[in-house]
Amino acid sequence: MGDESKSMEGEVNDNIYFSKAAVTDAEVNLEHHNPPPETHLYRKRWIMVLLFSSYSLCNSYQWIQYGIINNIFMRFYGVDSFAIDWMSMIYMLTYIPLIFPVSWLLDKKGLRVIALVATALNCAGTWIKVASARPDLFPVTILGQFMCSVAQVFILGMPSRIASVWFGSNEVSTACSIGVFGNQLGIAIGFLVPPILVPNVDDLDKLASHIRVMFYITAGVATFLFVLVVIVFQERPEIPPTHAQAAARQISPESYSYTASILRLLRNKAFILLVITYGLNVGCFYAVSTLLNRMIIEHYPGEEVNAGRIGLTIVIAGMVGSLICGIWLDRSKTYKQTTLAVYLMSLVGMVIYAFTLNLGHLWVVFITAGTLGFFMTGYLPLGFEFAVELTYPESEGTSSGLLNCSAQVFGIIFTICQGKIMDSFNTLAGNLFLCAFLLIGTFITAFIKSDLRRQLANQQALAAVSIKPNLQNSYTRFYEICLRWKADYG
Repeated sequence: MGDESKSMEGEVNDNIYFSKAAVTDAEVNLEHHNPPPETHLYRKRWIMVLLFSSYSLCNSYQWIQYGIINNIFMRFYGVDSFAIDWMSMIYMLTYIPLIFPVSWLLDKKGLRVIALVATALNCAGTWIKVASARPDLFPVTILGQFMCSVAQVFILGMPSRIASVWFGSNEVSTACSIGVFGNQLGIAIGFLVPPILVPNVDDLDKLASHIRVMFYITAGVATFLFVLVVIVFQERPEIPPTHAQAAARQISPESYSYTASILRLLRNKAFILLVITYGLNVGCFYAVSTLLNRMIIEHYPGEEVNAGRIGLTIVIAGMVGSLICGIWLDRSKTYKQTTLAVYLMSLVGMVIYAFTLNLGHLWVVFITAGTLGFFMTGYLPLGFEFAVELTYPESEGTSSGLLNCSAQVFGIIFTICQGKIMDSFNTLAGNLFLCAFLLIGTFITAFIKSDLRRQLANQQALAAVSIKPNLQNSYTRFYEICLRWKADYG
């Protein structure tokens, strides 16, 4: 009986062997078993992204409102075309030194503070411009545009951050596309509305009145959006939308170093290649947009309104491309393949646009410009989302900020260089200059390693969640056996 009792002491049903120490361990493990983090999607996430998209629209509209009627503002303020070009390039120049402190502020203070500062600066800039509608107040209108350009720094890097903070893993690319959509729609309205509101009339008093009306409308919209952000915009949902976002929330602010994050990003070879290629592509778009009026007027004199409509066509086609690419990414997760394909088609579109601009048929320009816009502007959200994948769990605001900084640098370089080439040679030479850099960008994109870290984090979290119920059942069964053993054998 003694041997039998010893054997029974180490054995219970189903040939499970354990000791008294194992019983204690099982009780402790079950007691401290951590459930998977809770996730939830709120309906108000759509309000957040649409509100952001709206004030992004209001700001980006002002970026191009001077350039698209370049010749009219030249005559009104008595300045040369290069001075008006700088009314667009100031958006690019301001961004470069300010993106790093703004990204730091985003990480430290969060989305709501950034949204409030952005809309407040944008509102202030619009009202300053209202006061500048006189031929002798060009410095005042520069000040107003400068304020709006500072507001832009608080806006451009936000789409991917809002998408990550508010949306599920199968929605982030679509949400990011909607965020970028507002920026693109603002540019589209900037191409379309100024030529309509400010016709090329000879009387400077009438021209001042038209300009003032345009500025008043912009200021009214900016003020309304500022009030709306104050009332409606929220920092983040109470419960995170994804396991990756839940894990990101576990990182304490004290343990986060913005400088260390920047250094890690700069050591990420795939991300650095993306920074370069994104800058080349978007820099080309900035140059084409800024100089579009000059290109069209050179070949089609007196067509200021159609120049705006061509710009509208570029951006509207790009908005469609952005949404299609965002939906495709959410379903396929083929980030590198999609980015490379769109980049290659941007190059093809630019080549076709360059060689058809001087054919003398505006309808041809509308078609080729729309094709160019579909791919070139459609690339914007692709770059944002690919960057977040390559750099997770780094801050989305930091990675997006570096992408946009690259775009602004290349945008200034390309705009100045293409403008000088157009002055010295012709528009074809200027556009071929951009084609050469798009070709370089396409080759570099092919060498970007597809290291989808955010997708991997979500997959691992989901796998853990699917395993844990089985583990919980095993723990529970084992615990019941332990209790029976203790009751029988003390």
